Amino acid sequence: MDKRQNNGGARENAGRKKRSEEQALVERLTPFDDTAFVALKDNLEAGEKWAVELFFKYRFGMPRQMLDVTSNGNDITAPLISFKKFNPNAE
Repeated sequence: MDKRQNNGGARENAGRKKRSEEQALVERLTPFDDTAFVALKDNLEAGEKWAVELFFKYRFGMPRQMLDVTSNGNDITAPLISFKKFNPNAE
């Protein structure tokens, strides 16, 4: 018996599509390239925020994101953990 059936493993139609399926989708969408670029251009010229953001993300890439790993500007303190040797024969 396949163990994956019991622990949430493989499922039908799960995972990444095959390259041939992805290529077929790209081929179906290719005739709309010009229409999509015209729509994006029109929305850029109209000053639509989403269009401007999309353009900059694809044209120049996502900006570098900085994460604050502190809590409200304060350092995070971790509790001190001390390990002791375990002796099963001790009382």
